[in-house]
Amino acid sequence: MTEKVQKYSKKITLYAVLGILAIIWIVPIFTLTATAIKSRAEFYGGASLFSVPEKICWSNFSKAVSQGRLFMYMKNDLVISCMKVPLGIFIEALAAFALTRLNIKHRTGIFVFFLIGMMLPMQTALVPINVIFSKLKLLNTYFGLFYVYVGFGISFGILILRGFFIGIPKELDEAAYIDGCNKWQLFTRVILPVSKPAVATLVIMDFLSTWNEYLLASVIINDNTKKTVPTGIMTFVGEHGTDYGYLCAGVLISVVPVLLVYLFFQRYFVEGIGGAVKG
Repeated sequence: MTEKVQKYSKKITLYAVLGILAIIWIVPIFTLTATAIKSRAEFYGGASLFSVPEKICWSNFSKAVSQGRLFMYMKNDLVISCMKVPLGIFIEALAAFALTRLNIKHRTGIFVFFLIGMMLPMQTALVPINVIFSKLKLLNTYFGLFYVYVGFGISFGILILRGFFIGIPKELDEAAYIDGCNKWQLFTRVILPVSKPAVATLVIMDFLSTWNEYLLASVIINDNTKKTVPTGIMTFVGEHGTDYGYLCAGVLISVVPVLLVYLFFQRYFVEGIGGAVKG
């Protein structure tokens, strides 16, 4: 009887903790949505953040698209993300393959060298990046952002992929070599297909971080026509006041691409993280 009581008490505690965490995550989303459908007058009229307006103000969404030029910012962000994410993951996969499958010297030292990049605060590189990019005429260009995003993302990508590649049995390599595969074919036809969970995990996390990155984008891009979503939405903030309904509507619309990417790759997400940690 005591064991049953303990078992049920553990379940109740677990569900209580999960319920509290769910509320913590849901409350900001609810307040964001509730604010997005309020008029400016109602928001500044003292309405609670948790209250639903009597009349939904759909004009906030159309205003974010037309007046705020949100679709232009989303297009810019999508171009950069579609350039950076695939190529960045491909470079990281090549490095992880070399560190786990090729007979190279000082593999651990090279891996640690890559990891040092994760310890470098992004803020320390802002001034050198600005100076160098100004001389190379890369400011206000998609390629300027692309280069720094790939550079800052390589360390984490190698960490995830190396951990997953280590868990792939070496017997697959031997079987591939017996079938006549060379190292490039082993990489493209065996290792990468087997590593779909890890690659999908990186696609989600890389796309999310690229889509939401603000600091580097605000330093490198000053041209309004080339701004990404985070820097573009900051133009919604007025000098003499902010229409928060309009601002929150823009934030909700900008979340849609990231949500679609996650829904498409989410079935691989947990498996990819688990394989990387185990490795």
